[in-house]
Amino acid sequence: MLRKQLLDGSSRGRIVAILQCGALTADQMASTLGLTTAAVRAQVTSMERDGIVRRAGQRPGTTRPSQVFELTPDVEQLLSGAYLPLLIELVRQSATRAKAPQFRDLMRSTGRALAATLPRTVPGAPLGARVTAVRALMNDQFGSTMKVEKANDHYTLKGSGCPLAALTEKHPAVCLAIESLLESLLDADVRECCDRAQRPQCCFHVKASRR
Repeated sequence: MLRKQLLDGSSRGRIVAILQCGALTADQMASTLGLTTAAVRAQVTSMERDGIVRRAGQRPGTTRPSQVFELTPDVEQLLSGAYLPLLIELVRQSATRAKAPQFRDLMRSTGRALAATLPRTVPGAPLGARVTAVRALMNDQFGSTMKVEKANDHYTLKGSGCPLAALTEKHPAVCLAIESLLESLLDADVRECCDRAQRPQCCFHVKASRR
């Protein structure tokens, strides 16, 4: 869906399409697309503000150097259709070659390793504040739709869907990666309670750590 939006038939979408082939100046984009340089510059300024393109140096021009623009790495990743099929096959191969306990351990270690690359919650903050902060992080970074529910002595992070639904239906142990990720980020006890029937939905119970 995002790929289609980025590559729609608008001027912005056409600029994204030609920048997939390499960095260009505004004059080069205008010449390729049959637009005025001023129109391209206006689009590129907006796209730079939105994190779609970035400056990538300069090239000699007729009277002065021209600014070169390229797609940002995040947009390059969104435009690629290779990540999901490769990930699905990688998980399938791992589940086939490893015994069930080993595969579960692999998923847990993957979650912990991923957590190490993400911002930690504020040490010493109340558990509720940490859960709220992690919910925002998951929704922003992973496309989750989580909300926070509180009941008695624990919190529940519950999603209306699952960003890993293509994997969890056949490999429910994948949910353990997110369980471990949340456990590391929250410094709390986390247990997955995901609903994998029909339309998968994320669910994780969070309690203060007993350590």
